[in-house]
Amino acid sequence: LIGTYIVTRRLVFISGGLTHASFGGIGLGLYTGISPILAAGVFAVLSAFGVEWLSKRNDMREDSAIAVFWTLGMALGIITFLSPGFAPDLSAYLFGNILTITFEDIALLAGLAVILAIFFILYLRPIIYVAFDREFARSQGIPVQIFEYVLMMFIALTIVACLRMVGIVLVISLLTIPQMTANLFTHRFHRIIWLSIGIGYLSCLGGLMISYYLNVPSGAAIIFFSIIIYVVCKLGKSFYLSLRQKTQNP
Repeated sequence: LIGTYIVTRRLVFISGGLTHASFGGIGLGLYTGISPILAAGVFAVLSAFGVEWLSKRNDMREDSAIAVFWTLGMALGIITFLSPGFAPDLSAYLFGNILTITFEDIALLAGLAVILAIFFILYLRPIIYVAFDREFARSQGIPVQIFEYVLMMFIALTIVACLRMVGIVLVISLLTIPQMTANLFTHRFHRIIWLSIGIGYLSCLGGLMISYYLNVPSGAAIIFFSIIIYVVCKLGKSFYLSLRQKTQNP
């Protein structure tokens, strides 16, 4: 759902900025002895609110605001991870490791999915208005700013909830590629949601099978398989359209 909203708004770089900003929260959490996922969640949410606040100022564009928190998070993470005498498993957070996922992580992801589903069911029409036309949404009396802050918070939490599975480097792909694939076949928001859910599930299942049989990292395998699905669908659509054009214009 959040991935569909991101792609619809064409603000994929938001998820990239918040993903890398959460790296600073993970580093601070490990360094101070706090749960790294909890610290990353707090840091990512605060970064999301900071991006939203700075982007509304007249003297800063949204991409510049994202760059500020992107580089801040990466700088804090690098300083923490490369501190003398401090050697955590950096690759597990950068590229994911499904073996590190605990029951609490699954419960967190399941709870977030339920909350997101309820939120989108209750406020789907206002979300569509905000995603496609903010000025029209304001004219309809919709509290656009509140919705944008809440959605930015959900984007940050979704990113953090997926970190252990695919890692900081690859989570942006998990949030965008299934939606991009679904967008090849439809431009309707409702259909993109359902198609992207199915494609995302198929990507995870296929990636885990590849990871199991080839003994490769699960996060990279999931993204690799999702890209294969996208390429196959893209080529299949192009072939179908060219064949249809030849049939109509012999």
